[in-house]
Amino acid sequence: MLNKISGNILRKKLINDDLFDIINENIRPMNELMAYYRCAIMEVETKFKVLNEEFSLQYDRNPIEGIKTRLKSKEGIVRKLNRKDLPFSLKSIEENIKDVAGVRVICSFPEDIYMLADCLLSQDDIKLIEKKDYIKNPKKSGYRSLHLIIEVPIFLKNEKKRMKVEVQLRTIAMDFWASLEHKLRYKKNINPEEAEIIGKELLECSEISASLDKRMEEIRNRIDKRLE
Repeated sequence: MLNKISGNILRKKLINDDLFDIINENIRPMNELMAYYRCAIMEVETKFKVLNEEFSLQYDRNPIEGIKTRLKSKEGIVRKLNRKDLPFSLKSIEENIKDVAGVRVICSFPEDIYMLADCLLSQDDIKLIEKKDYIKNPKKSGYRSLHLIIEVPIFLKNEKKRMKVEVQLRTIAMDFWASLEHKLRYKKNINPEEAEIIGKELLECSEISASLDKRMEEIRNRIDKRLE
């Protein structure tokens, strides 16, 4: 047991030392790449804000409750390349790590998720790379969300670059559940029996929140019909 712990500590130290060396050797080009990903995030965020504004003007409602953005840390990128046994290079990052840039869109209702996704993907400068629908096909844990990997162009001084961005679309209830599930599931020192019990309760909570989403959407649709 002691040898295993010592081995893990040594491996972690080696990874950290390698990470330090790698980042220092590639600091300028790496900073430039991260800046490009930040620009891509701004492009996608702006597209959703414009869609939200358009719906506000035309239909007097806002399908988007909030937008969150995230840029994966340099350490996180290197660790992911290491887990995938991939070389560290800018080309390797751009080709193999699809979630360096992340945009999460929080919607009021499930219908809004698919409507916004369709609107985004219909834009002629957006290219869909990958789609995973965890709303129609939830994960075993109960996790629900619509995931899109897209390419969006960013316009630099002398060139145009296409950058990958991961877009997650969720309802308020899905986001609330996912945030709490992450905090609770990754608590340390939980024995296997208790972890199994918690997992079942979290799955039940996910089903309850999905039912709430459906009922609230039905109420919204009934109200809209009465107002027509």
